[in-house]
Amino acid sequence: MDYRKIIRLYYDYVVPCYTKFPLVLQKGRGTRVWDSHGDEYLDFFPGWAVSGIGHCHKRVTEAIKRQVEQLMHVSNNYYHAEQGKLAELIIRHSFPGKVFFCNSGAEANEAAFKLARKFGNPARNEIIAMERSFHGRTLAAVTATGTAKYHEGFEPLVPGFKHVPFNDFAALERAVSSKTAAIIMEPIQGEGGIHVADSHYLSNVRRLCNDKKILLIFDEVQTGMGRTGRLFCFKNFGIEPDVMTLAKSLGSGFPIGAMVVKKQYADILQPGMHATTFGGSPLACVAALATFEAIEKEKLLSNAVVTGSHLFKKLGELKKKHSIIRQVRGMALMAGIELEIEGKAIYEQCLQRKLLINCTQGNVLRLMPPLVVKEKEIDRAIQILDEVLAGQAGK
Repeated sequence: MDYRKIIRLYYDYVVPCYTKFPLVLQKGRGTRVWDSHGDEYLDFFPGWAVSGIGHCHKRVTEAIKRQVEQLMHVSNNYYHAEQGKLAELIIRHSFPGKVFFCNSGAEANEAAFKLARKFGNPARNEIIAMERSFHGRTLAAVTATGTAKYHEGFEPLVPGFKHVPFNDFAALERAVSSKTAAIIMEPIQGEGGIHVADSHYLSNVRRLCNDKKILLIFDEVQTGMGRTGRLFCFKNFGIEPDVMTLAKSLGSGFPIGAMVVKKQYADILQPGMHATTFGGSPLACVAALATFEAIEKEKLLSNAVVTGSHLFKKLGELKKKHSIIRQVRGMALMAGIELEIEGKAIYEQCLQRKLLINCTQGNVLRLMPPLVVKEKEIDRAIQILDEVLAGQAGK
């Protein structure tokens, strides 16, 4: 089909809630995608960081092909082997507990909020979240999101949430009250501009939660599954949450989310209290199992550390060269470039040069290449950024 006809179909029949660019993608492999004209792009923000081990990874596609001919979906009133095996694998690599499966990061966070409310009620029903955070688009998740623009037009929001500045322990400590049931945060704020939690801050938060018997929830929807050089980001800090939420890269493109709960809180949600129709299907679970297999057998965590170090070295050189770069932040293959200017034009010019990145918060360029990225591909991306930023001089 002609690409103009495809775009026309969107204009005519798809709800216009996304900012779109006239690019029709047809194929993806690893770090590359191809459009309807056959042009190749280097994808450094694959599927909104969903294709964490690259587009159409062979282990994942083969696992889905096998499973789709055997059993696609069953009710969660019955058992199937894939969900049990995936839950065991997640727990083995995180902390002792249990897993609730769903379809997205927003759903995983919704489950965490309900668990926190059930844990604290009737006396405690308040959840503290961070400013600049992002937790999803459902009503409770968007309420927890600490960015005002996502709230506009959807009031009244869900009661019982409050926000404090990220990495400010004194502010958090003041906000805690006798009604506080849980604290939720991203160990690295993604949509908020790639702000990394301070390790001393996290230690204090963990101690505070222990002292006050408050649940500590880590939203690892974006940081999980090797993005930061460890399978889960909390391992970089040596601090375990009570609840962790996952999605995005967990299924390498197949929709799946998960709420991971420590053992002592894992039975709070009993039959009838929470559910999902599609969560933890055989298809979703085999995709996630194959993702774990790829990360382990192909040593992708090591690759994330090595190539991540190379990426930040190159970004540091870029910062020295271009005065419009205010700051470079992040960890391993999760990088943010804060600019002195708006970033939309930079993003668009990178797109024209066949490099896909993201711009968040108006002036932060976000680079999150897949774990299979090579140093020469990083060099190419940096070269394109260098050329685009050079073109901004004097404007």
